[in-house]
Amino acid sequence: MAIVSAWSARQLLHGQAYVPMRIRSAIWPLAGFATNAWWVILLVGAVLGATGLMTFAIILYAAVVIFELVTLPVEFDASRRAKKQLVELGLMGKGSEDQEGTSRVLCAAAMTYVAAALASLMTLLYYLAILRN
Repeated sequence: MAIVSAWSARQLLHGQAYVPMRIRSAIWPLAGFATNAWWVILLVGAVLGATGLMTFAIILYAAVVIFELVTLPVEFDASRRAKKQLVELGLMGKGSEDQEGTSRVLCAAAMTYVAAALASLMTLLYYLAILRN
């Protein structure tokens, strides 16, 4: 139920022209391509010894990292709105045990995005360090 509410809260963000959501939507085409292509390009560049190709791959990966960072405020806001919506719809009582549990689940779900963004940022720094040597 909490996941469905987070999804519907994200849909509300689309309708309200929430700035981080607009930025996220605008960079999605590049990030979607980059997610699937950067590692192939990096591998080909490494095999061929083509530094320019490897640099391009890392730039694509940086686009993925930026997308993940822009996603963070969207996800936290969607979780906040989902909790509010569950109370407003009467699906969860205010101050109830359900509200505390739902809050924990939504917070944990949002923290997975934080962990992924940090891991991606560290990976980007790792590849930049390798490229500089």
